Amino acid sequence: MEEKVLFELGSVHRDNMRVKGYYFGSGEHSVCIVGATRGNEIQQVYICSKLISVFEQLEITGKIREEKSIMVIPCVNPHSMNIGKRFWSTDNTDINRMFPGYCLGETTQRIADGVFSNVSDYEYGIQFASFYMQGSFIPHVRMMKTGFEDTELAKDFGLPYVYRRKAKPYDTTTLNYNWQIWGTKAFSIYTNATDSIDDDSASEAVNAVLNFLNKHDIIEYDCHEGYISRLIEGSELVNVKNETAGFFIRRAGVNSRVRKGDILAEITDPYTGRILEEIKSPVNGIVFFHAGQPVIYSNTPLYRIIPTGVPSVPVR
Repeated sequence: MEEKVLFELGSVHRDNMRVKGYYFGSGEHSVCIVGATRGNEIQQVYICSKLISVFEQLEITGKIREEKSIMVIPCVNPHSMNIGKRFWSTDNTDINRMFPGYCLGETTQRIADGVFSNVSDYEYGIQFASFYMQGSFIPHVRMMKTGFEDTELAKDFGLPYVYRRKAKPYDTTTLNYNWQIWGTKAFSIYTNATDSIDDDSASEAVNAVLNFLNKHDIIEYDCHEGYISRLIEGSELVNVKNETAGFFIRRAGVNSRVRKGDILAEITDPYTGRILEEIKSPVNGIVFFHAGQPVIYSNTPLYRIIPTGVPSVPVR
């Protein structure tokens, strides 16, 4: 293993910020794995640490294929992580909305440029991402429709679902989008946690990455091949919102099978405990996502459900 500083930013009152990359193997740039770009993405750093530990052993035992190399960047934003702030600590900008970056621009643009100049030439790019809302997902591979996405490759992770959605204007400045535009086969992996550690879903994500690398002859690793992934389109999912603000008491978790009319959650009065609203499933389906915050405002997307009346499409 070789540790390199990919980008360094001077600081007046603190130690310099250093974005570090951990290299394994040699030869062609095969795969780059990126963890946290935001300061609250604890789970994403944790997954990278587990992968680094595995890659160290694989390198020692000669299980990384000849002329193949792997780079892992656990954290792109250590300054914000050190103070528990999601976005850049000075101006609250999001590094994952600054790619491909600009070396003479604002601070976060320079960080994005420093990172992207080191990762743009890899064959495969894997990012452990987080959702803008607090909550939990069924672990899955997420892709945007850019014209360069490859859902056939995405199934090689062996996760239950490959989720594809239409790219929005603000997506054009994300790492995943720019990776694809610059010729890298890019994938985002979502797990059950962001600002806490969920060891079960972290292990599932690690196994998914090892499964992918093994199938593409980057490493030699005996692993379970996982699920036969199914493709779901973002437009298929059913959003379930609330009308009343209050405590959010969940009754259904991710991967639960629900029927139309089943109670998914209750909204209770924070002072009296009185049930203000029952959140019911509008369809038969599988819970793909649920919000995680204990107190919610009205008209909040609480659940996303894969309707079983609209079958998921097998990845071909």
